[in-house]
Parts: sequence; C-alpha cells; structure tokens
Amino acid sequence: MQNKYLQIVENSYKKAEIPDIQVGDTVDVSQRILEGQKERTQVFNGVVIARKGSGLSSTITVRRIVQGEGVERVFLLNSPKIAKIEIKRTGRVRRSKLYYLRKRVGKATRLKEREKPISKKLAPKAAAKPEVSATTA
Repeated sequence: MQNKYLQIVENSYKKAEIPDIQVGDTVDVSQRILEGQKERTQVFNGVVIARKGSGLSSTITVRRIVQGEGVERVFLLNSPKIAKIEIKRTGRVRRSKLYYLRKRVGKATRLKEREKPISKKLAPKAAAKPEVSATTA
C-alpha cells in the first residue's frame, strides 16, 4: 500500500493514453530526441521481452536485431520523452520474461500471433432450438 500523498503526486505525472502492452507484443516506440535546438522523434521497433514495475515507474524492455546484433532498450512508460507507443503485432507467449530470445537467432526468434478475444456483442448468437409443444407430441 502506497502513501496517499505519493499517489496524488504520481497520478499528476501519469500518462492517460498508455496502450495495454503485454510481453510478446511487437511495438513501435517513438521517442523525442533533442539535438541542439531541434527536436525530432526516433522510432525503435521490436519485441517486448519484459515488463517491470507498476504505477509511475513501470518499464518495458524492447529487443530487436540490428545488423545481426541484438539491441535492447528499456523504456519508462510514463516518461515525457516517449511520444507514442504503437502495438504492431500481438505475440502469444506463456512466460512473463522472454529472456530466452537472447540466445536465439533468425527465424527461431519469431512468436506466434495471439488471437484477440471475441467480444460478447460481436459473437454470433447460438442457434435457437425449435420448441416442441406438448400438444403435437
């Protein structure tokens, strides 16, 4: 349980539009970079291999392969330097940390696509069984 004053301060700094990122997702993280007087955004895309922390200090670790070399970056989700995070693909995994991907090369690093659950509104209604009346039987 957190101190209520800490919660008030943390809530003022939290971002409202953080997407529901899960381990195994392929994401594009747009980060603001200041070069001299100019500000530009740089996109880092890769697979989320870990998610840590909660609240204001929650982080994700994103891994990608650049010129045959693995590169990992840790992003603070509520950082003002993060412009946006886009989920490109959802991966089906059964672990909370995907550190085993560090040892894999090439096609072995691919993850299966996670099927999105069907909402109740879009699900087809069950075929109604014809009622048999007692008088006809």
